[in-house]
Order: sequence, then C-alpha cells, then structure tokens
Amino acid sequence: MPANKQTGQKRVGDGRPGPGRPKGSVNKIGKEAKEVIALAAEGLGGAERLLVWAKAAPENEKAFWATIYPKLLPLTVAGDKDNPLQTVSKIILTDLE
Repeated sequence: MPANKQTGQKRVGDGRPGPGRPKGSVNKIGKEAKEVIALAAEGLGGAERLLVWAKAAPENEKAFWATIYPKLLPLTVAGDKDNPLQTVSKIILTDLE
C-alpha cells in the first residue's frame, strides 16, 4: 500500500499490524461472555453440581482434570536463575480408581 504523501507513513492495511487495543485494556466481549457463562453455571448448580458431575463417572473426573482444571493454571510461568523451572514433556492420564 502506498505511503501517505504528507507524512510519508504507511497506512493501516499495508501489511503491518494496526495499533490494536491499548495495553492493559479489557476485552469487553470476552469479559461479557465470561459473565454470561458464569451466570449460566450458577443457574445449573454451580460448584456443587460440577462436583456431582465429576464424581458420577470416571470419564467425567478425567475430563475435569484434563480439560477444566488446567484452565485455572497461569498461561505464563516464570522462574529465576537460582530456581529454574522443571518442565514436563508429557502427561499420561490413567484410571483414577
């Protein structure tokens, strides 16, 4: 895309990313979606109902540990030079009985 004749700057859409949201601003749609999902979860019985579901069958408990619980873990994990992080390359879930 051609440069702006007055400033010499390229315009949005020239292949470079635009300015995006300001750093630290909240994604309103994501926040609203999370609130709606939380309300629905409460309406369906909340934590008590989730616990009943997880205990109802071994595959439910496995699904809880494999897909639901990890969503609570931080996305970025940091270590330091005195206490380096230990990494796990593979997790194998087996029967929990």
